[in-house]
Amino acid sequence: MNTAEKILEEVRTLSEAQAREVLDFAAFLKTRRISRGAPSSDMDAFDRFGAVYEGSFRRDECYDRDVVR
Repeated sequence: MNTAEKILEEVRTLSEAQAREVLDFAAFLKTRRISRGAPSSDMDAFDRFGAVYEGSFRRDECYDRDVVR
């Protein structure tokens, strides 16, 4: 018995409301998987400009601003 069949057997014993929750959770897992793949394509655009910055970054100065306080 594969995993999908085991899930089906378990869901059959649940109430309709609980079965909908399982379905919602499965949909959530699908969207999370899809959204994890998206940043890699977004990073391609970012990497084009990564070598352009020639300044120095000082973390202390970054957080020492009136806007952050």
